[in-house]
Amino acid sequence: MTRQPIIVGAGAAGLAVAACLKQGGLDPLVLDKAPRLGGGWRHHYDRLVLHTSRGRSGLPGMAMPAHYPRYPTRAQVIDYLEGYAAKFRIGPRLGAEVTRADRCGRAWAVHLGDEVIETPHLIFATGIAMIPERPPLPGIDGFPGPALHSSDYRNADGFAGKRVLVVGFGNSAGDIAVDLAEGGASVEMSVRGPVNILPKELFGIPITSFGILRKIFPYTVADALTQPVVRMKIGRPSDYGLQDPPKGPLSQIIEEGKIPLIDMGTLAAIKAGHIGVRPGITGIDGGRVTFADGSAQDYDAILLATGYRQDLRPILGALPEALDFDGRPLVSGGPSGLPGLWFCSYHVSPSGQLAQMGIEAQDIADAILRLGG
Repeated sequence: MTRQPIIVGAGAAGLAVAACLKQGGLDPLVLDKAPRLGGGWRHHYDRLVLHTSRGRSGLPGMAMPAHYPRYPTRAQVIDYLEGYAAKFRIGPRLGAEVTRADRCGRAWAVHLGDEVIETPHLIFATGIAMIPERPPLPGIDGFPGPALHSSDYRNADGFAGKRVLVVGFGNSAGDIAVDLAEGGASVEMSVRGPVNILPKELFGIPITSFGILRKIFPYTVADALTQPVVRMKIGRPSDYGLQDPPKGPLSQIIEEGKIPLIDMGTLAAIKAGHIGVRPGITGIDGGRVTFADGSAQDYDAILLATGYRQDLRPILGALPEALDFDGRPLVSGGPSGLPGLWFCSYHVSPSGQLAQMGIEAQDIADAILRLGG
């Protein structure tokens, strides 16, 4: 049995855990099925920029470069992750897909096809954007045009002059809708339920920095304190044809695991009439989509910005001590409930996912080191 901890995932979370373990004197083995490190950052849409500031997005032991803008681009994040791996001499074993992992006495047996490696500590860091969520919209299988998930969208090339429906109102939906509108498409967004919207900044301070209020007050109180200022800055969702939410953004994150839209230009585009707003979809008949208010419209393409789900059961099986009924880790950033099994960055954070990765990576590494590695 190797004494090396094994980390599954060579994205930001996996690299952060590896760096923290290396700083503690261990030499973890990082595995990833992809051909290059960087995780999902290499596959997101071109327009993507961090919604958290550069200063709050560096991983343990290495800040993001000072010459980066306040909100780094997708390409800059990839460059940063490559530099991070180089600094800590993390050489992931790429093209190595973990097909199964089983408890084996006091160790974990990690299967890579026919190869089996045993380790005392197995850390999963495959992240929250694991499996694209494609809701079963009635009639979508008969839609004649492209019906893409946001994970398949890169840019607006080929959409100019076309009528596109973006389903969803999260950060990906907002970014992609603006990208399509600027690229010459006629864009509408289908938004099924109430939404929380936050400005990118308040008083020149990145909105995610206000997560510190949660450390001072209960999250419901923090929501109540910031709500009047947010409304003064951007108004209410109903001002844009959307449904006002029954709870604040922190409550939505903590109670439902859903991240509010951080506005990077979507609201201005709606207000200017460049993006239309529709309610939820009730049916699709050919290229015609019917909505909950009885209205209908023909579209050339549908873009499903409907998020992702996690499910580690195909690898770990049903583990009620560590996974819920849908295969999501019960605990992220601490002991999982099974000796030697850890999960990093599987719960959304109000302060930004990269910052949370760093916290959880250090906590996991410290716990493993306390156990003797």
